Amino acid sequence: MSATNRPAGATATPTTAPVAPGALAGDGADAVIRIQDLHKSFGPREVLRGIDLDVRAGEVVCVVGPSGSGKSTLLRCVNLLERPTSGTVRVLGTEVTHPDVDIDAVRAHVGMVFQQFNLFANRTVLENCTIAQRTVLRRSRAEAERIAQENLERVGLGDRGGALPAQLSGGQQQRVAIARALSMDPALMLFDEPTSALDPELVGDVLGVMRDLAEAGMTMLVVTHEMAFAREVSDRVVFMDEGVIVEQGPPAQVIGAPTQERTRTFLRRVLDPTHQHPARAR
Repeated sequence: MSATNRPAGATATPTTAPVAPGALAGDGADAVIRIQDLHKSFGPREVLRGIDLDVRAGEVVCVVGPSGSGKSTLLRCVNLLERPTSGTVRVLGTEVTHPDVDIDAVRAHVGMVFQQFNLFANRTVLENCTIAQRTVLRRSRAEAERIAQENLERVGLGDRGGALPAQLSGGQQQRVAIARALSMDPALMLFDEPTSALDPELVGDVLGVMRDLAEAGMTMLVVTHEMAFAREVSDRVVFMDEGVIVEQGPPAQVIGAPTQERTRTFLRRVLDPTHQHPARAR
């Protein structure tokens, strides 16, 4: 089910001061995420080559493409886990690429879920969901635990607050990671291949939580190889290859009727793994 009927809109004057969640409500003229002419190199290898991309409030954008195309690097540049070589990135009205940016203040409003769960192994599920609330948002223990419990229930783990991560399945740990991010009241969520480390039977539970977030209107930028999820949930699909955006548009267009041959080749191989390129066929 596409989320195209969710309201999209954000207006803000770009600034180097953080913008609090909710401050971007408006007529939709501006983006929650605005990426302009983004380049990123690792030594002589240019991984991102002039990316331009906007994500508007309430929009779900899925980024797909082959391994090594720059998808995860793009996502990590959004919250400055990777510093771009050149170009600008604005998040919630703040230019995070500005040399004087308070990136921690911006990150307080941005939830990120990684391929690996990154939970504290020696802390309970509930503690994992309250540490950042108490240290970054300065919430009391009681308030942090109340909010964490609400979000654990939201992801179907309300009865596992006292468990340690090792006592959970991979899918459950990833849902804890999502609950932890939600407990910070983020204005948007970034997902970097959140199901890639999971056994196939556990993928559906995580995608179900993400689908619920999309339906609730959460702004989401998702790097994924789950094409069915991208087709059903996203407002827009972005196909990347070799550090550039090859094609983007509604999922029915990009996945259902792509205009670029490179996109068509990728989708044939992903959707039909037994497909062989004619030059390789025997």
